[in-house]
Amino acid sequence: MGNNAIVGQSGGPTSVINSSLAGVLQACQMRGAKRVYGMLNGIQGLLEERVCDLSGKLGSSMEIELLKRTPSSYLGSCRYKLPDAAQDPAVYEKLFAILDKLDIGYFFYIGGNDSMDTIAKLSEYGRQTGSKIRFMGVPKTIDNDLMLTDHTPGYGSAAKYIGVVMKEIIRDATVYGTNFVTIVEVMGRNAGWLTAAAALARGEDCEGVDLICLPEIPFHTDRFLAKVEAMQKERASIVIAVSEGVKLPDGRYVCELSDDTRFVDAFGHKSLTGTARYLSNLVARNLPTRTRSVELSILQRCGAHLASRTDITEAYQVGGAAAKAAFEGHTGEMVALKRLSNDPYQCTTELVDITKVANLEKKVPVEWINSYRTDMLPEFLAYARPLIQAELTPIYINGLAQHIVGR
Repeated sequence: MGNNAIVGQSGGPTSVINSSLAGVLQACQMRGAKRVYGMLNGIQGLLEERVCDLSGKLGSSMEIELLKRTPSSYLGSCRYKLPDAAQDPAVYEKLFAILDKLDIGYFFYIGGNDSMDTIAKLSEYGRQTGSKIRFMGVPKTIDNDLMLTDHTPGYGSAAKYIGVVMKEIIRDATVYGTNFVTIVEVMGRNAGWLTAAAALARGEDCEGVDLICLPEIPFHTDRFLAKVEAMQKERASIVIAVSEGVKLPDGRYVCELSDDTRFVDAFGHKSLTGTARYLSNLVARNLPTRTRSVELSILQRCGAHLASRTDITEAYQVGGAAAKAAFEGHTGEMVALKRLSNDPYQCTTELVDITKVANLEKKVPVEWINSYRTDMLPEFLAYARPLIQAELTPIYINGLAQHIVGR
């Protein structure tokens, strides 16, 4: 066994991904790792031998606390698709030679679906070649679409941000008393967990959003217009939450109806921005009302000032659990969160086979959506509310939140 550990962060960042990094780092150190290296820009950076020694960079308790409160990926990220070993064995030979050079015995990758694909491929290649390196996946994604885990670190804080911001948008949208349709675009390619979080805005002090459009439900533009027209006969101000990934019945994304150029990443994912803007223009052309589109974009994943303490704590726990499992001999697995109860909220960790997670997506259960397919039912609220509880206040200096920046 190698004496050192290495950890990387991949895919879209979250406001708590660095808490998982802190969990891996401290657990590895407590279990005797000689050094803990960080991949700079994930597996892509590792292929270029760009690493840093985290043991020497994050040594104090204050630095760890700042790390847990700092959004985005401290080590940098990438969207690099690792090829199949049978098609390009040279990539794997190079990677494992670098790992041997660094005396790595434990490999951790913090990420979502595509990152778990990387762990699956590396652990399988390691098994075939007799490598003793242990490969563990640490879940992360605001999309909450990883299989076999109750939820993913990153989702709770993003859901909290969406719930808070939707309440504020609703208050702003009602000030003039005239016809106005506000359409808010929320991230979520094929799963509507984030858009569903808009339902959290409803309460004693807020009437909530008027319509929620999820990618799990086929989107009909004519029905959408008819619904908006009917709602506006009852109230002047309408606020709608729409997922960037809503699709037409023929499978096309609604945003593809616009003339915007679509960037495609290494995994074949098209950029989906512009859904709210397209629908806002559609409403304005067809109905006698003013409209506005709001795109939350990266704000929902980097708003650490609204991070959930529950989310930060669980992100740290899954990092620590991954290190514990690797040092106990596990490989080719991901740490999952297992909910024990909603009230009081209790959750623990367990290990799942990485091949049953990689490249799969968990959708919002249709039975949690109302019969009109316009709003979320109490079952979803009971699921989501525990994940947004409590706060971990940023450390403020000169009136602004302090972050730790390294690499």
